[in-house]
Amino acid sequence: MKVGFIGLGNMGAPMAANLAAAGHEVVGFDLVAPCPEGVTKAASAIEAVSGADVVVTMLPNGAILRAVAEEIHPAMEPGAVHLDCSTVDVESARAVADAANVAGLDAVDAPVSGGVGGAAAGTLTFMAGGTPEAFARVAPLFDVMGQKAVHCGEAGAGQAAKICNNMILGITMIGTCEAFALADKLGLDRQKMFDVVSTSSGYSWVMNAYCPAPGVGPQSPADNDYQPGFASELMLKDLRLSQQAAEMADADTPLGQAATALYAAFVEQEDGAGKDFSAMLPRFAHRARAT
Repeated sequence: MKVGFIGLGNMGAPMAANLAAAGHEVVGFDLVAPCPEGVTKAASAIEAVSGADVVVTMLPNGAILRAVAEEIHPAMEPGAVHLDCSTVDVESARAVADAANVAGLDAVDAPVSGGVGGAAAGTLTFMAGGTPEAFARVAPLFDVMGQKAVHCGEAGAGQAAKICNNMILGITMIGTCEAFALADKLGLDRQKMFDVVSTSSGYSWVMNAYCPAPGVGPQSPADNDYQPGFASELMLKDLRLSQQAAEMADADTPLGQAATALYAAFVEQEDGAGKDFSAMLPRFAHRARAT
């Protein structure tokens, strides 16, 4: 399959490299990042999409996605698929899908979970929105880049699944960090806390697979001085997308709002920028109760 790939940053580069290593003809473009091994460098986005069966985009936000889509859709082959793996707002995903359809293209929004490590290892999870037919056409690419792809529904459903999942993740991480900080101040050993919670009703992916306490549970960014991992800035981005969607849908999400405010303070007013999102634990551990 001939694949155009636009956006060769920390996530896009290993994804494109895996496609090339699997035998796909991959032509890539990025304004600043170099092409990974096996990927042919294009001089422009339009050159990258020329003749491609599928065009993959991995971009920072909805505004950039819309601008790139406006540029590349007229240059894509009729009937080609625009597979967007960025994490953006639901409204932008739906707008880009509508624009693709007007241009005679198929579109799939398929944000990912699994981070840079998952991108390199080819173990990402894709949450996809679009028609069943478009999903089936790009399924062979999902098989190379990830371990699981779920067709969540029509256009925008992939983004909806991603932001709902990550709202749960952000809320759960905050609750877990608060509980460890409270356990510290009550004199409870962190390992004992883990041994109880990880096998009882407090069980969660955060506790059992990504524990924010160094030296406790499986290895996680906490054991590497909270180097990301999944950066706090990215969690803040996803939480803000969840609240943008909640406002659009008139949904009451008080814990989502609280988590967004806490991560905003952590990243923008404290020392959370550049740290893993689990670095909320030392934040809470060093704070007294607010009055």
